Amino acid sequence: MEPLETVELTEQQKKARRRRSVAIALALVALVVIFYVATLTKFGPEILVRPM
Repeated sequence: MEPLETVELTEQQKKARRRRSVAIALALVALVVIFYVATLTKFGPEILVRPM
């Protein structure tokens, strides 16, 4: 079986990949916060005070 060929990224490409990853992570965190706030707004704070 032949060894797989790998591509070596330049420093500029590595930095661009890292910036893109950070941007995606921040977008996901923002979405989670938006959904959380929307849920609290829709149901109100009473959702936290309920019988188990």
